[in-house]
Amino acid sequence: MSPLYWLLAVGVLLVLEMLTLGLTTIWFAGGAFVAFLASLCHASVPVQIICFLVVSIILLVFTRPIAEKYFNKNREKTNVDSLSGQQGRVLEEINGFLQTGKVLLNGMEWSAVSKQPEDILPVDTEVVVVRVEGAHLVVKKAQEEENHSA
Repeated sequence: MSPLYWLLAVGVLLVLEMLTLGLTTIWFAGGAFVAFLASLCHASVPVQIICFLVVSIILLVFTRPIAEKYFNKNREKTNVDSLSGQQGRVLEEINGFLQTGKVLLNGMEWSAVSKQPEDILPVDTEVVVVRVEGAHLVVKKAQEEENHSA
């Protein structure tokens, strides 16, 4: 295999890394670079592929945790699971049949569905978040929460 292909792979992987800044493709760029060096030494294609895989995995396993610790320490962490149990207010009627519904929670507007698909929750109903599914909050009436805890 031509060394040019490996060099092209290195370039593409580095550009992807610069675009995402997620420390995801940099490890594979290192593996592709080693495979490029192996191809310059006229190694067979299977040896080049093995070099790529082995070096990529070693870089990923041993250096990613260190890099994550130092490079991503200022990244804001989000935890949508912490929304469970919080109370909000219905902004747009939650109707499972029509697949409509919005809730105001912590000053943000969220798409919402009812825990019981047949329930219709009118505007200004106080609700409690049961869980998060994708980009939707699954909610139930806040009164249900109080009745079950009594």
